[in-house]
Amino acid sequence: MKKNLAFALFLVTFCTVNAQLSSFQKPDYEKIKKDIQDSSSLYFYPKLMTRLVALDTTLTNEEYRHLYYGYIYQKEYQPYWKSTDEEKLLKFYRSKDIKPVYYDEIIRLATHSIDEFPFDLRQLNFLGYTYHMKGNEDMAQKISVRFNKTFGAILSSGDGKTCETGFHVISVAHEYVFLNYFQFSMTSQSLTGNCDYLELQKDNRDIKGIYFDIEKMLNLQSLKFKGNE
Repeated sequence: MKKNLAFALFLVTFCTVNAQLSSFQKPDYEKIKKDIQDSSSLYFYPKLMTRLVALDTTLTNEEYRHLYYGYIYQKEYQPYWKSTDEEKLLKFYRSKDIKPVYYDEIIRLATHSIDEFPFDLRQLNFLGYTYHMKGNEDMAQKISVRFNKTFGAILSSGDGKTCETGFHVISVAHEYVFLNYFQFSMTSQSLTGNCDYLELQKDNRDIKGIYFDIEKMLNLQSLKFKGNE
């Protein structure tokens, strides 16, 4: 499969999105935590997750923000999660041409990976692409909506221009999805305060680098480390 081909279904120009980032809003983690734990709230997490898994396309952008950032408060959350199916999927992901005979296997593996981590954006995107190639446009569209709205939650959290206004992510892997989505090439990566800073290869967009806020990931990983001492 050609590089970034799986992203062709969802690709938009960074300039178009960047023009909309002036209205970003940092996640209010304490409010999100309160909302998702309140059984009378519209954002009660078990109800939202049931709808997400069912590919409910009516979930709003705010509900996706609660789903995405609220996931850090779930016992299943692992800051540096890695798919158990990653190696098996990589051989397909890197393939120049995926034969139809492998579509069902890819769907099975990608679905299992997403079951482990509902915000495995890379496999969500690959799953939507595979359904599209298989001719199941209904599923491809539903997966596309889930991918785009999850990605939209990240885009709504900052503008990436400084650490203070960095995009909030719950997985470092989402930083690389971001790069692929907008077809950026990274030259270096460094930790700056509570942010990952990705320096970019110069192109006609003249964007030197992007900041991703990973403070919650760092805090949770630190707590986990202390608990294992």
